[in-house]
Amino acid sequence: MEFYDIIFYLFALITIGSAFVVVTSRNIVYAAFSLLFTFFGVAGIYVLLGADFLAIVQIMVYVGGILILLLFGVMLTNKITSVEIRTGTVHLLPAAIGIGILFGAIISVMLWTNWNISPEPIPPSTTANIGRELITNYVLIFELLGMLLLIALIGAASIARRDKE
Repeated sequence: MEFYDIIFYLFALITIGSAFVVVTSRNIVYAAFSLLFTFFGVAGIYVLLGADFLAIVQIMVYVGGILILLLFGVMLTNKITSVEIRTGTVHLLPAAIGIGILFGAIISVMLWTNWNISPEPIPPSTTANIGRELITNYVLIFELLGMLLLIALIGAASIARRDKE
């Protein structure tokens, strides 16, 4: 096995293991922190695939935005005690059968597919190409989206300020 294969299997193990903890954990804080490792594992797989822009976006958007928002929501609402949370395992057998069928299908695709293995190295960075395209061919759309987001931010701030008065 090559070095990249070992790193891939390490990231896959981290991703699948932490995703399993997210799904099976009864404590939402543990599930949220396990989701952090799941997002980092996916970002690591993106890096191995040569999609460095997707890896950075994965970390910035999901870890930096969504996961932090989820943790703030959990930390700010943990004092609510009147809400009854019901966690029943009524449909455990159909779920196990469905997972077994899906797992079998994935394994059969992995084993019976004629994979094209290229001896060429990992492609160069995609970030420079995306930046070049944004500044040359898509500069008008890029600037218009920036202005649209600025207008939305100003509108949200004015609505929030109007509600306080």
